[in-house]
Amino acid sequence: MKRLSEYLFLWTLGGILYYTFEMLFRGFSHWSMFALGGICLVFCAQQGIWTGWDAPFLQQVFWCVIFVGACEFITGIIVNKWLGWQVWDYTDQPFQFMGQICLPFLIIFSGLCAFGILLSGYLLHWLYGEKKPCFHVL
Repeated sequence: MKRLSEYLFLWTLGGILYYTFEMLFRGFSHWSMFALGGICLVFCAQQGIWTGWDAPFLQQVFWCVIFVGACEFITGIIVNKWLGWQVWDYTDQPFQFMGQICLPFLIIFSGLCAFGILLSGYLLHWLYGEKKPCFHVL
């Protein structure tokens, strides 16, 4: 039950943070971005738990950016292409793929992933008594 509580907490927090981020910078968001933000924050924490928070921080950021990019692409195919909700469109961005992901936003997401890793690691430690993360660059 403790692990389920952790996941639900992180999912909700990630959803709220990402939805708010989009509202501040785009002026609008969509409920699917709440769900995606939650899933991504859970992964930021889970990859740290899997490695005991011992992997180099930059490697953790890289793993999370790959995960976030894959999730954004899959979500985009579902919500934008299959369902036609047109939540976002990156076709006018450089280095984009099918209008669903692009390099400039993956770079932005790397900063969000770094924040998510730090936030989730310390919150799990402070609120749930999980192992205290010990971050190192290399």
